[in-house]
Amino acid sequence: MSDTTAATTVCVDPRTLHDRLDDVEIIDVRTPGEFESVRVPTAKNLPLDELERHVDHVRSAVDEGREVVLVCRSGNRAHQAQDKLVEAGLPRLPILEGGMLAWQADDGPVVQDVIRWDLERQVRFVAGSIVLLAILVSIVYPPARYVAGFIGLGQVVAAWTNTCAMGMLLSKLPYNRPRTA
Repeated sequence: MSDTTAATTVCVDPRTLHDRLDDVEIIDVRTPGEFESVRVPTAKNLPLDELERHVDHVRSAVDEGREVVLVCRSGNRAHQAQDKLVEAGLPRLPILEGGMLAWQADDGPVVQDVIRWDLERQVRFVAGSIVLLAILVSIVYPPARYVAGFIGLGQVVAAWTNTCAMGMLLSKLPYNRPRTA
């Protein structure tokens, strides 16, 4: 394990986690759809937007002395999950450095079921499509350009606050939920 630039955050590099995979409980905080698409074989899916309902599960793992590592696509949502769990009275849990992107780049074992676009890619597609459509419509109806400006403002706010309202909305769509048998 190695400390990152934030003194209170501990990250686990993919190689270290790979060597200890059987001894660690991995909590994946991505959407169920992303989790279903590709995941670490031993991971449990506790989506970030539902994490409050699963604090007791994480607490019992910590109380039993198991090491818990948080995982998401790149690390951002895992940091948010870490903050939520600290607010709930848990210690600052380690995060997989670089998330699933780093895990896959390091050839960590994965389970792949249904290939789906990750949430960040969905947001870029939807935001870009709305901006493009607004610009095209503004040729005929000039006020439509304000829609493009609103989406641009939303992206700036998302970057500034490290949250994304569009991502939160998209995470609720059936595409981002697990398949039902």
